[in-house]
Amino acid sequence: MTVFSTLAAQAQRTIPADTTRKKVDLEEVVVSASKVEESFLQSPVTVEKLNARALRLTPAPSFFDAIEHLKGVQVITPSLAFKVINARGFTNTTNVRFAQLVDGVDNQAPHIGAPIGNVLGPSDLDVLSVEIVPGTAAALYGLNAINGLANFRTKNPFNFEGLSVQQKTGLNHLGDPNSGARLFSETSLRYAKVLRPKLAFKVNGTYLRGYDWIANDQTDINPNGNANTNLLGADNPARDPVNGYGNESSDRSTLNLGGKNYQVARTGYNEKDVVDYHLKILKADAALHYKLSAGTELAYTYRVAAFNNVYQRSNRFQLQGYRLQQHALQLTSPVVQARVYFTQENTGQSYNLRSAAENIDRGFKPDATWNRDYTSAWNAATQAGQAVAQAHATARAAADTGRPQPGTPAFGQSLSNVQNINNWDVGAALRVRANLLHAEGQVNIAEALRRGGKTWLPANVDLLAGADHRTYLVVPDGNYFVNPEPGKDQLRDNLTYGKTGGFLQAGTRLLNEKIRLTATLRADKNDYFTTRFNPRFTAVYSPSQQANFRLSYQSGYRFPSLFEGFSNVNSGQVKRIGGLRVMSNGVFENSYLRTSIDAFVAANTAYINANTPANATATQKQAINNQAINLNKRLLVKNPYTYLKPEHINSLELGYKAALLPGRRLLVDVDFYYNTYRDFIAQVEAYVPKTLNPDSTAIYLSTRTTQNRYRLWTNAQSQVYNYGGSLGLRYELARGYLAGANTTYTRLDRTESGDGLEDGFNTPRWAYNLSLGNENAYKNLGFGLNYRWQQGYYSQTFLVSGNVAAYHTLDAQLSYAVPAPNLRIKLGASNILNDYYASYLGGPSVGGLYYLSVTYGLQ
Repeated sequence: MTVFSTLAAQAQRTIPADTTRKKVDLEEVVVSASKVEESFLQSPVTVEKLNARALRLTPAPSFFDAIEHLKGVQVITPSLAFKVINARGFTNTTNVRFAQLVDGVDNQAPHIGAPIGNVLGPSDLDVLSVEIVPGTAAALYGLNAINGLANFRTKNPFNFEGLSVQQKTGLNHLGDPNSGARLFSETSLRYAKVLRPKLAFKVNGTYLRGYDWIANDQTDINPNGNANTNLLGADNPARDPVNGYGNESSDRSTLNLGGKNYQVARTGYNEKDVVDYHLKILKADAALHYKLSAGTELAYTYRVAAFNNVYQRSNRFQLQGYRLQQHALQLTSPVVQARVYFTQENTGQSYNLRSAAENIDRGFKPDATWNRDYTSAWNAATQAGQAVAQAHATARAAADTGRPQPGTPAFGQSLSNVQNINNWDVGAALRVRANLLHAEGQVNIAEALRRGGKTWLPANVDLLAGADHRTYLVVPDGNYFVNPEPGKDQLRDNLTYGKTGGFLQAGTRLLNEKIRLTATLRADKNDYFTTRFNPRFTAVYSPSQQANFRLSYQSGYRFPSLFEGFSNVNSGQVKRIGGLRVMSNGVFENSYLRTSIDAFVAANTAYINANTPANATATQKQAINNQAINLNKRLLVKNPYTYLKPEHINSLELGYKAALLPGRRLLVDVDFYYNTYRDFIAQVEAYVPKTLNPDSTAIYLSTRTTQNRYRLWTNAQSQVYNYGGSLGLRYELARGYLAGANTTYTRLDRTESGDGLEDGFNTPRWAYNLSLGNENAYKNLGFGLNYRWQQGYYSQTFLVSGNVAAYHTLDAQLSYAVPAPNLRIKLGASNILNDYYASYLGGPSVGGLYYLSVTYGLQ
């Protein structure tokens, strides 16, 4: 096996190696649970943390990859450089239910409403710690964090000064028949300097190059498209591979051939034909910190990222020349914390892979022409004595004559053309420019009163208040977004969408601080919605400093994201529109469910095929068609859904965290939760007949050309319950060995009035992680091992539904520390056994990534 080389350099002041690891690990603080510093052991809700020691021990290629091994956390992999964090169920590839912060600043891509992995986040050199709240955090943060929140804390230049350089070089795609071995490289640099006692700055830069994981699942999503004519498997002319595009339902036609109706799809292209898997990320940040006084600091941070990689929502996308920028100004003090930040997003030359494939096909030959050629060739083939299945293959080859073939100049030119057409009915371009402006502040009222000499406030009472405002500003592009407001120029005036909220939190400590009670009330007012209130109640009982029981109840709202509320996309002859009334007024009331239309058309096809004689005249065929429509129109179902409302959760959690055994060597953390969800924000396809005559509805819905077809954002009518829990153990063995084990159980309990529209749970019932490591097992030689297993589960997304197989991975690393000149070499691998797996359906196959890193300087 060829492995790689790495180099890193840093000359700087460093903090000495931690010789009191066990004590420090247990006595450190967290800030994400209550928005104030508090004991890690006594946090009132579940918090998972990766500290500096854990980050040094991990065999994962980066700190972001290491998150997958935390208790209660699920990570899916749409791309080598794009991983999605989630907790407690209802996972998808654009997880707008989980917030991701860097030093308290949201690093989402505005138009998506969720982050693109860690492209706008910190590098490994600048991460101080990671905190994960695997449960709703909306009452405090109001950031749609109803499934959880991650906060990445970075290194302050006053405390971590000097130059650091890190180089990782590696290989992936070993044994991959779709690719062959490929190189991976990541170069990072950090420099921090204290200019004067009150002024310091830092800069970071990272350049990553590699070859992305490949999605090439050829499983047929439409295996029964022609089952009533016994055309199955490779003989199915409506075959739709998971990672084949341009042959989806909107690319199929019903052709009457030899007196029978056949469902026939355009040929389409595989994903690897229409995407460039070469991965590139260039990101940087700079920060200037000024100490106004002891404990009070003002900091300005600028972050920028430009990148190419594969991304997934309902469809897969090639992100190409994508750019994100962020300016943040933050004030921190014991009494007041405030921040304001502005994020800019430009999708560059990105494009939709599905739209690219289907419009290369249609650009070569329109559907009507292709269908006519197919029909003519099928008739000729059967007249020449070919069997039906062979005739379909012959007809496809004839209709595809002259079609651009992958790898040829003609195909490259066709792909380039559709990439630059910003209309998904004929092109594939994603051309969005969106901005996010956010301001927030909080005041520790109790601390302010005490510092002001107000002695009337009891010492055991805590008071905290905060407020925030956020506005999204989108430049309409005429395809993805338009401005729907009356009187606005749809293509000139920016689309705005805003929210204002605030919270008040009060707490008290009783019985010599053995009991800590906290109550929080949050209010949020979002454009297009009335004010919503979120309460949170927590209690912590600590019979001793080492043992802590916790109980919390809270609710949370998630307001529609930009693309859920305001989408305006023509995609594959189906228009996806936002679910706010301002976008979709009148559509809900006049449409019929696509599922019922599919059942109606399938029943018509079965009736026609069973009752049409081979020598039937055109008049007889029309009569039989009319009979089928009249017989089966009872299957049509009017759309029961309506305009968007906020999604809501109620959550109850119990937990216990303790440091046990002599010397507090064993850390035990266990939690149980029960959630109820209502008004899931999801999508439904519904079609409107192009007629005002109700007697003609069935006739118009039997033919695709006489319908207006929509994919609508709406709310499920189900109320959903889920529960689960997790157990984590961490044991400090002799001579610096650290062993860990955790297991997570997540269960969809039941669905009342289930309509099947709620988002897929998409979560394994059981998962566990095992770890063992030592930073200095023998003469500066260390190692780390992580084993993860997760159970198979049913995955339900808009792209594809089915069973995801169970999988397991083993990650391992060996490290060697050279005290002078402060050099650390790490040889490691994720999925070292190179067992390829897919973490969700429609995603790529993930194999082993083998790397060597060298870091010189700050560790």
